[in-house]
Amino acid sequence: MGSLFRSEEVCLAQLFLQSASAYSCISELGERGLLEFRDLNPKVSPFQRRFVGEVRRCEEMEKTFTFLQQELRAAGRVPGPCPESPRAPAAREALRVQEQSEQLAQELREVSRNRASLRGRLQDLRQYLHVLREGQRFTSLPAPLGSPPRPRALSEREPILDPSLHQHLERKISFVAGVIHPWRVTAFERLLWRACRGYLVASFVEMPEPMEDPATGESITWVIFLISYWGEQIGQKIRKISACFHCQVYAYPESEASRTEAITRLHGQIQELSVTLEETEKYLAEVLDKVAQVLPTWRVQVQKMKAIYLVLNQCSFDVTKKCLIAEVWCPVQDLTQVQDALRQGSYQSGSSVECFVQRVPTSESPPTLIRTNKFTAGFQSIVDAYGVASYQEVNPAPYAIITFPFIFAIMFGDVGHGLLMFLFALWMVLYEDSPRLRQGTNEIWLTFFEGRYLILLMGAFSIYTGFIYNECFSKATVIFPSAWSVATMANHSSWSSAYLATHPSLTLDPNVTGVFRGPYPFGIDPIWSLATNHLNFLNSFKMKMSVVLGIVHMGFGIVLGVFNHVHFQQRHRLVLEFLPEMIFLLALFGYLVFLIFYKWIKFSAADSWVAPSILIHFIDMFLFTSNAENLPLYPGQVPVQMVLVVLALASVPVLLLGTPLYQWCRQGASRMVGPGAPVTTGEQEPLLEGQEAGNSVNATTEDVESGGHSPDAKHLDFAEIFMHQAIHTIEYCLGCVSNTASYLRLWALSLAHAQLSEVLWTMVMRNGFVGLSYVGGVVLVPVFAAFAVLTVAILLVMEGLSAFLHALRLHWVEFQNKFYVGAGYKLCPFAFAPDTWE
Repeated sequence: MGSLFRSEEVCLAQLFLQSASAYSCISELGERGLLEFRDLNPKVSPFQRRFVGEVRRCEEMEKTFTFLQQELRAAGRVPGPCPESPRAPAAREALRVQEQSEQLAQELREVSRNRASLRGRLQDLRQYLHVLREGQRFTSLPAPLGSPPRPRALSEREPILDPSLHQHLERKISFVAGVIHPWRVTAFERLLWRACRGYLVASFVEMPEPMEDPATGESITWVIFLISYWGEQIGQKIRKISACFHCQVYAYPESEASRTEAITRLHGQIQELSVTLEETEKYLAEVLDKVAQVLPTWRVQVQKMKAIYLVLNQCSFDVTKKCLIAEVWCPVQDLTQVQDALRQGSYQSGSSVECFVQRVPTSESPPTLIRTNKFTAGFQSIVDAYGVASYQEVNPAPYAIITFPFIFAIMFGDVGHGLLMFLFALWMVLYEDSPRLRQGTNEIWLTFFEGRYLILLMGAFSIYTGFIYNECFSKATVIFPSAWSVATMANHSSWSSAYLATHPSLTLDPNVTGVFRGPYPFGIDPIWSLATNHLNFLNSFKMKMSVVLGIVHMGFGIVLGVFNHVHFQQRHRLVLEFLPEMIFLLALFGYLVFLIFYKWIKFSAADSWVAPSILIHFIDMFLFTSNAENLPLYPGQVPVQMVLVVLALASVPVLLLGTPLYQWCRQGASRMVGPGAPVTTGEQEPLLEGQEAGNSVNATTEDVESGGHSPDAKHLDFAEIFMHQAIHTIEYCLGCVSNTASYLRLWALSLAHAQLSEVLWTMVMRNGFVGLSYVGGVVLVPVFAAFAVLTVAILLVMEGLSAFLHALRLHWVEFQNKFYVGAGYKLCPFAFAPDTWE
């Protein structure tokens, strides 16, 4: 948690890896996830790097694993996750994995091919059997009685196999039998009739059982056809048409004895093929079981192996070509663990020479590393969405843990709604380890789940502010007795029966002794919920509260900037930036907060009618005038306000010109020193070709000598500093006005939420209590269901999302803009994260 307030110190380092132990060392570093590697070969093509062959071998194994996984899914099996995280395989183990995976893939291909062939052959025999059975029924039909023989072409109503008809025609009848897809039957029959009119008889019948289509894999009820014809030319036409329609044609014996013998023979073949197919299925299941057992582990090992070689491709060889040098960003506090990982990797590889790490000085800005846990991750993600913190600047996330839920609760204050949100988040927190919740596929649900602790605090703070507003589903709760006494007012007034009958609203005068007995112990007095001026009272209270909290929030953001100035050794900014900013904010808007509290304290109910308007005083303050009709709050108010405005205006040029002039004076002093000043540098022998001592591998000599800038960098820097400071001054001065007004959204959304709750109660829930006797109880059930649905949909989801977005904007623009730059980039350590293979 020490790095939560500011990013950790990160250094640039070089790893010196012996070639024999480089693989083991990188594997050990990947298991620990400590370093971010830099590419030392940016101009080298990925296909020309040293370990490209090993990477291709890993990709080939991944292709084999993909085939095995597809076979598992085709068999209806889902490969499970890896039960434990295996380490990256050694060279011999990788060869064994490659050989076994290829052997399993080859077995699967052969067995699958044999099974497909057996299935196709079995289906073909079954279709042939059905064709013979149905054809037997067709060709055994007797001739209808009273059907006279005719010497011409046969019609469809005349049996083609009548023995007397054969003797009359003295012609040989031939057959074409097979199966056809049911969608093609109509077109097939029509084409046969048009091409062979009068010279054939076609019969169609559906197959008794559906069979699989080998092309699509769908279950289809095929149609059996039997075509009787005479003439060789007609037979050739029928066969050609059948081939065009992709019909499966089978040999059809002419005699009944031959057909019976063929049916018997088919029964035997089908039985033999069924037994063979069953054995094949068993063997295939055994192979798939073996694949399902080893595939998850193999995938993880090969992915780790590939990642290691990709990292090794980013390394460079030293001048002796015997040592690999890697350049990494490393947290300073983890350098000991890095050295231990290198020592462990060298020991595992059996190398006699240990690898080691060495820090390298650099002028580059290191990446940002902020360690989080499951509680702080949600708040840190909110900050990172605005921009990753610059290196070691103040991190707003720990302060947002309190301020974000509190500002949200100001707009969402309701005990009932906050309790529902709190219970929903509490359920997610209690069951956060459940795989069913973690492994959801709905992106919206995963967003809620990742922010469960944020929602938990938002609900808890909403319950607190709900007690402050004394609202629970828009109704006030009487926790303590009201401080207003109606009985005392009635005893000290002339409220007669006639007066009460003609006045539905009564006025309670706090100036009467005993009517108002002091402030309510906690929150708003519940009697205000019955008052006709309830809305006016809450409007004044919430508007002033929004202004006070907004100015305090912005002032806190400016104070946090002090820690940045001190940490980065920019103490001149304390006088030239922080002091003018605080003077400008406090002299104008801090004074407004003072007027609000002063008026609350000075004026009571007895003299409230003479209380002046703060808004008019604030306007007169900027105009350097006074209003005779608006009495001053305290003696000497006008001179004090003039002095404050002058101080605020005087701080603007200091804020505008202070930092640029200071930088210009420092640059002038450095020019007077001249280039002949002695410069102390450390001497060390360069380890890489083209590398200067003490510099990064990627830094060239020109970059080091010129500091990364052009010859006129000083002039450009001064111009950039002045333009940046001018933009900052204008933005800050105008932003103090607009940001203060922006915090009034706290008042507006709080009022809107309260009014929506009241409208929902009045128009929905109240109707359930109108009915008398048992009718009201029956009506109350659907009314409460509608009230619950609308409460969750409108007040919890829509209003909650609206308040969340407004709280997000107040933190990003009004708060973080005062001290947070957010121009950094995250440290992305090389780690074997489980998410990459799950």
